[in-house]
Amino acid sequence: MTRPKDKPRPLQSTRKLKTIMQQYFTELEEASSTESRKIAWCTSIGPCELLHAMGFEVYYPENHGALLGATRSATDLISFAAAAGYSPDICSYLTSDVGAFLKGATPLTDAYGMKSVPKADILLYNNNQCREVQDWFRFYARQWKIPIIGINSPRVLDEVKESHLNTVVSQIKDLIPTLEQVSGNKFDIDRLREVVRISKECTIRWRKVLEYAAYSPTPMTFFDHCIHMAPAVILRGKQEALDYYDKLLAELVQAVENGMAAVPQERHRIYWDGMPIWGKLRMLSDLMLDLQTAIVASTYCNSWIFDPLDPERPIESMALASLECFNVRSEGFKETYIKEWLEFCNVQGIIFHDAKTCPYNTNSRFAMPTRLNEKLGIPTIVINGDLNDLRCFSEEQTKTNIEAFVEQLREMST
Repeated sequence: MTRPKDKPRPLQSTRKLKTIMQQYFTELEEASSTESRKIAWCTSIGPCELLHAMGFEVYYPENHGALLGATRSATDLISFAAAAGYSPDICSYLTSDVGAFLKGATPLTDAYGMKSVPKADILLYNNNQCREVQDWFRFYARQWKIPIIGINSPRVLDEVKESHLNTVVSQIKDLIPTLEQVSGNKFDIDRLREVVRISKECTIRWRKVLEYAAYSPTPMTFFDHCIHMAPAVILRGKQEALDYYDKLLAELVQAVENGMAAVPQERHRIYWDGMPIWGKLRMLSDLMLDLQTAIVASTYCNSWIFDPLDPERPIESMALASLECFNVRSEGFKETYIKEWLEFCNVQGIIFHDAKTCPYNTNSRFAMPTRLNEKLGIPTIVINGDLNDLRCFSEEQTKTNIEAFVEQLREMST
């Protein structure tokens, strides 16, 4: 198969992204060697706003897990965690990260000049995105003998009720005394309001970025989103994220006006559900270019849209944003959510990624693809793989299956 001669022009904002990522990790490295600066580890959809308001530098180990996957070092590192008693069937972010710690290796060294992952002073999890994060963090709590606190989220919610909200609000409030003790700072509600305001502005901008998928041809695809979501993950609550997305959005305006396409000669538009296969993003991106097919939207990259955030009600709105997370909702809610994005982005088909070690971000195991096909008449395909463990992924089989799927879309459109 010959790739179209026209190749997509890379987004110039990527250069700025590299700069702010370097700055973020440099500051973490400096904080690691400064007694007065405290570091908190936080899960990606945890209450990072509270940590920023309390004066912590915030590190996200799931970002490290994704980097381990993207650099293809994860598969080998999983064996070190397995030797320590961790099952290879549990979250491969967890096992590759723990394996990297046990081996004393990290891709942060080559990428950002860090000697190691930053040692935490406290660990704060929210298991709305994944139940296993609490076990992941407990490994480090034992290693470093530091406090671990967290939020245990209600799950499988058709609707968010007041009882659910009260549960999470009370858990957030219960975090504050320990955070005060570790940080040495008193909780300041006005400071929290300001951080939540910035996070809300970040959400508004990130949603606008993702909504550019409605344009045909789209100026960005899922593979671009996986890169440019970084500020929404690790810099949420900081002005740097807003500045970055202002620059990216300005570039996207020009891209649409100039007719720039992320996939030249775009013919088909697909939705991706599930985790990225980090070590195969380039392979999959190249395949889609060959097939003149754009993956325009995804459940995963939408995870950092927190519409409920409200600086006037910071704690309550943080709790509500946590409870409206896609992963804690019912199958019916998820199907409606996906349907809305399919219609908004004029999508012709769905790829479901069944990630071997990530059941919480896999939505194909209880017949959702079949139900969506029957209700909407939209073709679906399930590919097998994993976020980090490439032993679960067959490149040839996946390529063959996706090519056949796109051919099906092509026949339906003629």
